Amino acid sequence: MITNAAGSAGPETRTVKLDVPGMDCPSCAEKIVNSVSKLDGVVTVEPQVMTGTVTIEYLLETVAVDTLIERVQAAGYDVESRDDREIERFDVPAMDCASCAGKIENALDAVAGIRERETLPTTGTVIVTYDPGQTSRTDLVATIESAGYEVEETGPETTEEDLVEESRARDVWLSPRTLKTWIGGGLLLVGLVLEFLLSGFDVTLAAFLGREFGTAELFYLAGAVISGEQILRNGYYSVRTRSLDIDLLMSLGILGAITASLVFGEALYLEAGMLAVLFSVAELMEEYAMDRARSSLRELMDLSPTTATIRRDGEETTVPVEELRVGDRAIVRPGDRIPADGTVAEGESAVNQAPITGESVPVDKTDGDEVYVGTINEEGYLEVEVTAEAENSTLARIVELVEDAQRDKTDHEQFVDRFAGQYTPVVVTLAVLIAAVPPLLIDGSVSLGIGGQSLVFAGDWATWFKRGLALLVLSCPCALVISTPVSVVSGITSAAKNGVLIKGGKHLESVGTVKAAAFDKTGTLTHGELTVTDIVPAGGESRESVLSVAASLEARSEHPIAEAIVGAADEADVATGDVSAFESLTGKGVRADLDGETYFAGKPALFEELGLSLDTIRVASDGGVAIEDSGSHETAVAGGKTIKELQGDGKTVILVGTEDRIVGVVAVADEVRPEAKRAIERFHDLGVEHVVMLTGDNEVTARAVGETAGVDEVCAELLPEEKAETVAALDEEFGGVVMIGDGVNDAPALATATVGVAMGAAGTDTAVESADVALMGDELSKLPYLYALSGKANGVIRENIWGSIGVKALLAVGVPFGLVNVAVAVVVGDMGMSLGVTTNALRLARINPDRFE
Repeated sequence: MITNAAGSAGPETRTVKLDVPGMDCPSCAEKIVNSVSKLDGVVTVEPQVMTGTVTIEYLLETVAVDTLIERVQAAGYDVESRDDREIERFDVPAMDCASCAGKIENALDAVAGIRERETLPTTGTVIVTYDPGQTSRTDLVATIESAGYEVEETGPETTEEDLVEESRARDVWLSPRTLKTWIGGGLLLVGLVLEFLLSGFDVTLAAFLGREFGTAELFYLAGAVISGEQILRNGYYSVRTRSLDIDLLMSLGILGAITASLVFGEALYLEAGMLAVLFSVAELMEEYAMDRARSSLRELMDLSPTTATIRRDGEETTVPVEELRVGDRAIVRPGDRIPADGTVAEGESAVNQAPITGESVPVDKTDGDEVYVGTINEEGYLEVEVTAEAENSTLARIVELVEDAQRDKTDHEQFVDRFAGQYTPVVVTLAVLIAAVPPLLIDGSVSLGIGGQSLVFAGDWATWFKRGLALLVLSCPCALVISTPVSVVSGITSAAKNGVLIKGGKHLESVGTVKAAAFDKTGTLTHGELTVTDIVPAGGESRESVLSVAASLEARSEHPIAEAIVGAADEADVATGDVSAFESLTGKGVRADLDGETYFAGKPALFEELGLSLDTIRVASDGGVAIEDSGSHETAVAGGKTIKELQGDGKTVILVGTEDRIVGVVAVADEVRPEAKRAIERFHDLGVEHVVMLTGDNEVTARAVGETAGVDEVCAELLPEEKAETVAALDEEFGGVVMIGDGVNDAPALATATVGVAMGAAGTDTAVESADVALMGDELSKLPYLYALSGKANGVIRENIWGSIGVKALLAVGVPFGLVNVAVAVVVGDMGMSLGVTTNALRLARINPDRFE
């Protein structure tokens, strides 16, 4: 949850993390945010209910930490400890693999004052939490650059032209390294022509240590030096940061081949050049593939327009969106993107909300309706009053959460990290042994027949050095290490573009493995818009008096049923009274004093607890007079219908009365979504074995809704904690359960589930923060899509992991037999697998939501 109370960006900000253990629900978090945000100088407030912490960014010259703590305490919560810190995010686009990240991590680990550091190669981002009293942003930038990676800076003065220029500079195939690689490759080609086709021109240039150095070898050496310059440079930084990575290994390979040629006369110049050129091409291809994976996230960022037309002092003016402030009025003409979150102040139009919510049909907007940045005004003229600044918009939160989704490592990533940690040292050791031991053991040559083929094992140093070099190339686990995160980022970003916000790779993986799903009823399987259908007076009361009492009691409740009753009273222009001693009876109803008497409004079970026998009360249709009828075992209402019959029609019955008598009956209904049945059928088709509907409503009404929706089981009359208990039981029985609710009332059940999904979360901070997955729109069709995407993502991740391991293993086995040389190791084992896993991951973008008619 992020709010912004600062009037402008200050010269210097700080971040403090407060430990607030009493904040244990979204409602608590909301109170703290509202309290703290009132202070001038507060930039953002981010409560984390699950950890009981509140992170506040504030302007250093405007507000003090002690004042922030006082505002938290004013909201009714104790602060047990404080953690002053600074968090910086650095854009390091050249960091695109695990070995790059390792060098930066090792460099940062040597800096005093750093508390946490995270490297995210899939987005080229470095996040550092540090003590500003011990180090600074400038020092951190210098440290990252000392590891060999440039930090890109963007700020308010960065123009659109600058960003375009930066984008061009980052073009892989126009970079200086690309040019050097092609020059090096050209030199190798010239050398090969001189050696094998125009040997007459391959003259001796020098002779030393009994070895002649010819023209072809000069071209090989020049190609190795020019193409390998970046590799050797990176290898140098690897030594500085004590990182055993692919850059260091390839540098040793190139230098080893050149040294063996110059000192021992092994003529490995061509191998050195091939290794430099091919590995440079592999690195460029990997950078290109990673850039493709990152492009989907850039597409999200590009949804927001760069400028906005606003009305100030009666005149229209165009300003950068970063300069928009709360209260500004933005002018949005047909075809324009809405520049900020806000409400419609004037005009009406259909707005395409697909960029945010994924909704396929434009939504009509008029005065007072909420709109989101990045959505498209289809036809009419709108004036939008800005309600959130650019950094706190719905789109900004989506981008931030998508970027951060890769921070928590999935089970697959943890497995890969453990495997890679053992893999590289083992293979490097084998490479050294392959290069050094056979020449010492084999005298001359040994022939070995396998499968009808004869493999010759020679004892010369050059042969085994080349084979050791090939195995050295295969020791790089880059393709394996990026196989999972690139899939996670591709899947999460694709989902975000379809209006499904997944807040972590582990949630993306988990959804597709569950075999049970639990749906909340109101607002999920139903529209959540309750309307009053029946008002039946009793005991001489009138319809107006029953509605007046009910609306008076429910006016202070936030329950959807209460809103429906209050709305019906407003629409009928029925007067309501002031109540006192109001009390919400969780899961049962409400109680309050009205005109000196205590009234209740709630479920029939509430009045049974009060001692009223509903079996002997009959609410007649002839004037509403209550009569005794000992032969009746149900409470009847107008037209001879009983309460159970109303409930059987899918209506919820609310009784209104005192401890002694029933005043009347109010029935409300909520229509089942027409797409609910199709969504549940798709869930079953995709492999979900058991679908349950959870509700606090009565058994009869719940079963009517459940039957219409097509669920397998209905669990009714549940209190919030009982919903959580039911979800826990489903989790134990089926080995995983996804819970779908509104993100607020169902918070305990959502937290208990394997994955909690909040419906209709756009514009709702609490829902976005409380759930593992947030459906920005209100479409049930996104649920089967989420499940299908997760299942496909798990398949892609497994393919990438085992494909990488399998190909590497197969190539490694072939190296000692001479079946795999350096070129094959680089092209197939390194470049090929890196391209393969990235391209495979991008297939996740092809999965689209079903469209239910």
